[in-house]
Amino acid sequence: MIMGQTINDIYRGSFTALATPFKKDESLDDEAYIRLIERQIEGGTAGLIPAGTTGESPTLSHHEHAYIIEQCVKTANGRVKVMAGAGSNSTKEAVAMAKHAQSVGADSLLVVVPYYNKPTQEGLYRHFMSIADAVTIPMWLYCIPGRSVVDLTPQTVARLAQHPNIAGTKDATANLSRPIEVRCLAGESFNQLSGEDNTVLSFLAAGGHGCISVTANVVPHLCADMHLAWQEGRIQDAIDIQDRLMPLHNALFAESNPGPVKYALSRLGLCNPVLRLPLCEPTEVTKQRVDEALRSLDLLD
Repeated sequence: MIMGQTINDIYRGSFTALATPFKKDESLDDEAYIRLIERQIEGGTAGLIPAGTTGESPTLSHHEHAYIIEQCVKTANGRVKVMAGAGSNSTKEAVAMAKHAQSVGADSLLVVVPYYNKPTQEGLYRHFMSIADAVTIPMWLYCIPGRSVVDLTPQTVARLAQHPNIAGTKDATANLSRPIEVRCLAGESFNQLSGEDNTVLSFLAAGGHGCISVTANVVPHLCADMHLAWQEGRIQDAIDIQDRLMPLHNALFAESNPGPVKYALSRLGLCNPVLRLPLCEPTEVTKQRVDEALRSLDLLD
């Protein structure tokens, strides 16, 4: 961290929840992965998130999970921040993932609310505290009730924010009163990143600092430009870019992520559209929506 900079100075703008490219036999596609990372950096992305939900973490082996984080850190080579996915519904497993990510040079961690086993708020508090106690790099709490079922309440976030290693949250609730409530409870220095592309400008207006984006996989330059316009006070420019992006946002979430985004990347010649079961390729209707959105941005003929 540069002298005088705060977490909110560094973790702001457009971050990308990286897709994990597979070959046709479903093995990791190293060449495509490096190509995606380089394209993100060239497009002005502020940071990369490997091994998150968009990266199909549920179907990665432990070895693959570790490998793609290592490869992301190596390829980024300090040019942008790497926030490694380290979530699990087993606290011990999440601790091990967090320790590994720190050991290979990740700058920070993204830890999702444990899914399926439905912990109480006290259980969530102890889970995140255990992980934060095990590392020395900053950690973001990832709240996404649509996938984890359980919500991480602003009150619990405020308790967790007292830990020196817990620096912020990724909020994918689309509840636009949430960033205001979290700021009031956890303080202005607590970093807040949106996890919901459709509402990102509204999230920023409510006091957020940036977005961990799915859409940025496809158009990193446009997402980065939108955030820069916001930061520079060019509000109408930011709104104009968001309006252009809306058809793509909507198409990419017409079915379970990352099916549509991988299809979009394949249409741009960046990787195969291969997914691992239980995810499968999008329907023809969704593919047509993605194609139309890409054409509206002059990305397809």
